[in-house]
Amino acid sequence: MSQHLVDREEAAAAYAAVENSLAMPAAAPGLSELYRRERAGMVRLAHLMCGSNETACDIVHEAFIRVQRNWDNATDPRAYLRQIVVNLCRAHHRRRAVERRHASVASVPPMYLAPEVDETWQALSALSPKRRVALVLRYYEDLSIEDVAKVMGCRVGTAKSLIHRGLASLRQELQ
Repeated sequence: MSQHLVDREEAAAAYAAVENSLAMPAAAPGLSELYRRERAGMVRLAHLMCGSNETACDIVHEAFIRVQRNWDNATDPRAYLRQIVVNLCRAHHRRRAVERRHASVASVPPMYLAPEVDETWQALSALSPKRRVALVLRYYEDLSIEDVAKVMGCRVGTAKSLIHRGLASLRQELQ
């Protein structure tokens, strides 16, 4: 049996540690429920945007800490959480771009994925971060184009263009 992203027992232990480190104040009882309901989906979302399960787990952990800090001001906690995850992924890509300029290290494609997933992942990871984020939000998170634009902080036309050009690049790469 192949190992999927991270061994299940290791993942369970890591998530338990993350959950325990989020000391839920009495004023935020819904945060614990939000964590149980949304953690796995947010990790998948961050993984699709960043390409690393470890980075995705770190990003989601940081996102929940930030949600906790602003729990009283969050009118829609799930949307707020997703926005934080997207912003942290974008910040991760900016840091990586700076690192690549200073040291050129070839990235190794994940060897633990099925061949068709590996091929799709390689094509997705070859896209610019903005196009990748737009495609993930549109087709993985199933957001409308208007919502993609809102989450990415750009105009609707820009979001449409990023999605269209991202899909064109994927089609060209996969053929």
